[in-house]
Amino acid sequence: MGMTERISPDVSRLPRDPGLSGWNALLETPPLPRVLDEAITADWLIIGAGFAGLAAARRLAQLHQADRIVVLDAVRIGTGPSGRNAGFMIDLPHDISSDGYGSDLERDKRQIAMNRAAIAFAADAVREYELPGEAFQAVGKMNAAVTDKGLANNTSFAAHLTALGEDHTLLDADEMRRITGTAFYRGGLYAPGTVMIQPAIFVRGIARGLEPVVDLYESTPVTRLEQKGPDWCATTPSGSVTAPRVILSVNGHANSFGFYPNRLMHIFTYASLTRALSADEVRTLGGEPHWAATPADPQGTTVRRVSGVGGDRILIRNRFTYDPSMEVGQARMDWVARGHDRSFAARFPMLDGVTMEHRWGGRLCLSRNGVPAFGELEPGLFSACCQNGVGIAKGTLSGMLAADLAAGGNDPMVADMLAFDEPEHLPPEPIASLGANALLAWKSWRAGVEF
Repeated sequence: MGMTERISPDVSRLPRDPGLSGWNALLETPPLPRVLDEAITADWLIIGAGFAGLAAARRLAQLHQADRIVVLDAVRIGTGPSGRNAGFMIDLPHDISSDGYGSDLERDKRQIAMNRAAIAFAADAVREYELPGEAFQAVGKMNAAVTDKGLANNTSFAAHLTALGEDHTLLDADEMRRITGTAFYRGGLYAPGTVMIQPAIFVRGIARGLEPVVDLYESTPVTRLEQKGPDWCATTPSGSVTAPRVILSVNGHANSFGFYPNRLMHIFTYASLTRALSADEVRTLGGEPHWAATPADPQGTTVRRVSGVGGDRILIRNRFTYDPSMEVGQARMDWVARGHDRSFAARFPMLDGVTMEHRWGGRLCLSRNGVPAFGELEPGLFSACCQNGVGIAKGTLSGMLAADLAAGGNDPMVADMLAFDEPEHLPPEPIASLGANALLAWKSWRAGVEF
């Protein structure tokens, strides 16, 4: 891409994520992390062990079985953004910054094909590493509608899916109640291709599966990344890695490494997970034990019912805030919590008294023109960043294709990724923050009861 605007090799900030992700909190405490404490060399270095980084590591291990592959992550796997999302690995067009889903037929056909390639790659890893069923469930999802506008959005999207030749089913209010147990929804659109994951089980399982062929270090942040002769050197608090080729898979923290300045939008979204429902509460609610609903209005509320490790629970996710500092404080979390409680109460009045056990925020990275930050930044340094809010599918895709590009593979989708424009420049601060947050607040208000 030729992004040569980098000023300093020092990493300007390290990840800080608000709240404890409920997905990870439900699991057993992992063994102590393997922390890098020496200077080592490798054939490949991957920075970041989320969806993109783990996919890149697996693809490199397939292409170069004899090479030494090192992966560094600043935090424990499953505690960062990859373990904080709502768990939708979506195959169909899904632009969270738009007013609806899907637009251009040819573009959407290409995107669907790419998303499904990522899903197939992940499914193969799940089989190879023998992850439990809860980690990866091919159960589809619904677009749930409450308002006339939401119903109209679903009708429009259904027509678009028909034109694409994609399987889907429009659901009426009775069918939505049978599935969800609540009379809140007036309709829905079911599409079968989405895979629902338990994010922490998934990424921790993939990392564990890679251990025989990849050297993975956690709690090992990179504080400096610089080129030394033909190689790159990543410095950490207690060690370093020198490698001729590096894949940067840190999503929005590409800015912290000095790349794509003033081109990436840092968005937080937020989730709350209930305590485990009692047997009486499960009977009172009714409905199916596993279902997932994104809002018919993209700014509305996402809901999941999950039954597995940790019992039977309900997830609420809504609110988007623009935070260029990549950090949010407790006051913001308290404000979000009040909104989540209202959204939960509106949907599940029969569960009065059910409280939220876990609340957290997660970082997204968007570009103004909706394109990835992908390609060769400098000789030997490759980017698999900016997933535009659909991180499980697009992150997986970006990682596997960045590895293919760096390793000289022949996947034709690499050309599709390289064909995107560069991320556009953002307005200067404080105009960008004021404008983005005003727009997000207006869209949330306009979503009405969908929110």
